[in-house]
Amino acid sequence: MVITFEELRHLKDSMPAGSIEKIAEELGIEADTVRNYFGGDHYEQGTTIPGVHFEKSAGGGIVEIQNTAILDAAKRIVSKHTV
Repeated sequence: MVITFEELRHLKDSMPAGSIEKIAEELGIEADTVRNYFGGDHYEQGTTIPGVHFEKSAGGGIVEIQNTAILDAAKRIVSKHTV
């Protein structure tokens, strides 16, 4: 799946407070891994995100995502939050 970095950041910004931690707990991963998925820069203690490639360019660039589990969880949270 390919998404623009701008779309990814908009999704992150649309999540209610505490969503990063909720996704991390649900998926059994570090919260910093979720932050990095959305463009963060927290790469201590094994918080890399395999299967996600950021291609920077003017306007933010694109993100190629192989495993959409974090993206799917974020979309679900946003859809519940906006109802």
